Amino acid sequence: MIDFLFKSSSSLLALLIFYHLVLEKEKMNQFNRFYLLFSLVFSFVIPFITIEIATEIIKAAKNPTSILFSQGNSQIIKETNYTTYWLWIIYGIITLFLCIRFIRNILKITSKIKTNTTLDYHNAKLVLIPEKTLPHTFLNYIFINETDYKNRNIEAELYTHELTHVRQFHTLDILLIEFLKTLFWFNPIFIFYKKAIQLNHEFLADEFVIRSYENIPFYQSLLVSKANASQPLYLVSNLNYLVTKKRLLMMTKNTTQTKAILKQIALIPIFVAIFYCISIKTVARENPSIHLVQTNNSFSKNEILHEKLSIKKESLQETNTLNPTIIENNIATKNQIVDSINTEANPITEITQPEFPGGVLEFYKFIGTNFKVPAELKGSGKVVLTFMVEKDGSLSEFEILKDLGFGTADEFIRVLKLSPKWVPGKENNEAVRVKYSLPIQIEPSK
Repeated sequence: MIDFLFKSSSSLLALLIFYHLVLEKEKMNQFNRFYLLFSLVFSFVIPFITIEIATEIIKAAKNPTSILFSQGNSQIIKETNYTTYWLWIIYGIITLFLCIRFIRNILKITSKIKTNTTLDYHNAKLVLIPEKTLPHTFLNYIFINETDYKNRNIEAELYTHELTHVRQFHTLDILLIEFLKTLFWFNPIFIFYKKAIQLNHEFLADEFVIRSYENIPFYQSLLVSKANASQPLYLVSNLNYLVTKKRLLMMTKNTTQTKAILKQIALIPIFVAIFYCISIKTVARENPSIHLVQTNNSFSKNEILHEKLSIKKESLQETNTLNPTIIENNIATKNQIVDSINTEANPITEITQPEFPGGVLEFYKFIGTNFKVPAELKGSGKVVLTFMVEKDGSLSEFEILKDLGFGTADEFIRVLKLSPKWVPGKENNEAVRVKYSLPIQIEPSK
């Protein structure tokens, strides 16, 4: 969740900054509306996209070493994170309050529609209300003061302005951003997106009015005269805007088609950069074929597999096929763990142990391929270390219980930190943290 919020917020912020610096001041209002809405969708989708790019690392193996993996064990770590519970409770309470407020405002608007006179007006409906207010729009309803309507005190430009909000469905944009503000109330960036979207709506409506009446000075003076009127409900499109100055300036601007196209093209590297930073993951992989050729180019199929696994043959059963001892030991280990947990004090639960991607043999191959034997190490011995397999499959909390010296255990930790994420352990289909113990016997070649 934290990762999603960080990535989506970073994308939203970058795109909003670009909008204010490059796009907002240009008269390409339809494109800007699409850009703002697309920025919201893009920023919510991009955290779920991950593309891995493999970078091949060629290494030559020196002093091949036999490594025997002894039977390990794991332990599910029971933990109660009360801080997380309280944060979710606080989030739920505040979100519930804001949802109620959101629904209450919609009901307040619909109540006005039901309790007041409505009149058909082009493809919209006029709602005559007793309150003294400027015309404002919600969906296809235009709210106007009943007295002003009857006395014909509402200028034609204002009707045209509100009709533009109706025809272009601006209320839907406002409802979307308000819904996101309700869910992500702790993220102030949505406040700025709402302001940008509302201002863009006013630019669009102003543009249509000017194109229809071709009298910019009169329309500007009309807006200035209405600027001090009371602000209506926050879910509606309206004329009373604190940024009236920006609207007046936009009316006199003229953006050439060439300039607009260049600024739109400039978006391509912005979106590519965001996609690369958030979704592209570079994974380093060693070339195993080069490793084998330089250690021994005359291995049989089984010998190559054993060399890549770095498993000492003499310590295992003699066989010409894959040695089942490793797999049987691990299966036995899992059964022992399950038996030890499912006691009378602990009711039987469905437990799945964490696993390296591809299984235990792939894990041994991974260790054997990446482990470098310290040059100073001459003798043999056992290294024992533990690590935590987190709920997301990442490895952490490495601890050395027994070391041979010369940085041997540190080298194993280095290799484990290169590991891809494991399939996490589960208890009753819910991911849990598991502490994993790994004994390793090392036999350097002579």
